[in-house]
Amino acid sequence: MSSTSPEHTPEPSAEPSPSSAEESSVEPTTPGEPDEHLLVDPARVRRAPRYRGFFTVGAVVGVVVGVVLGVWLSGIATSEGAFLLKPGVFVSVIVLGTTTLFVLLAGALAVLADRRSLRRR
Repeated sequence: MSSTSPEHTPEPSAEPSPSSAEESSVEPTTPGEPDEHLLVDPARVRRAPRYRGFFTVGAVVGVVVGVVLGVWLSGIATSEGAFLLKPGVFVSVIVLGTTTLFVLLAGALAVLADRRSLRRR
């Protein structure tokens, strides 16, 4: 039992369209959107740092320094007669510590660079 109904087409609205003078005076804006011309000064460009880049460089430098430092310290410890049961764990702990330290240091440098970019006027 299928019934076939003709397609329903909406009728055009009877409202008159605004004149061209009215269209140019009213700018369509979406609510909650700030006026860009009030916030942006094209003569001044703020050079804010990219935090992701700072943290990435800090992590890479921390891993490299940690591996070198961990292998060097485990080599010194074994050459002096100390016996390390698990030198890999020793190196891993050193790598985690140095990576944390260097990421925090890089974050502090990024914050300082950001504050410096705000002070310049």
